[in-house]
Amino acid sequence: MNYLPRVASFHDLLVYQKARALQREIFEISKRFPQEEMFALTNQIRRSSRAIGANIAEAWAKRRYEKHFISKLTDADGEQMETQHWIETARDCGYINQSQANVLITQCKEIGQMLGGMIERANSFWDDSKTLRESTSEYFTDDTDSPSYQPTD
Repeated sequence: MNYLPRVASFHDLLVYQKARALQREIFEISKRFPQEEMFALTNQIRRSSRAIGANIAEAWAKRRYEKHFISKLTDADGEQMETQHWIETARDCGYINQSQANVLITQCKEIGQMLGGMIERANSFWDDSKTLRESTSEYFTDDTDSPSYQPTD
């Protein structure tokens, strides 16, 4: 079986690093969009591209719970697909050219493939041997041996 290397933080995940790079590129490109798009296309494409990495970070925090982990990774994948839509919209409006769109969409698809791989191997992202836990609190005690114990009728 092929095991994935353990990482200490979501920052170490290559998919997270690629998502951050994509969001930076989209931010720079969207600075050139017309002012009238500021609260429409510009806001949408920036929001969806930023949400990819945010959902990966949230997934990392929930990795112990496989269904939650997969759910957040699925959200990240949905955001990368939404970002693809907004890239195509920017191209259709003439705000970016076909070459720029192709580069950005290729990055989105790569992120999507990586997220798919993580989803398929979700259980390999949790390692019980490296888990830090608080000591168990005693919520109930058996005070019947205590000298101050007084049974009630």
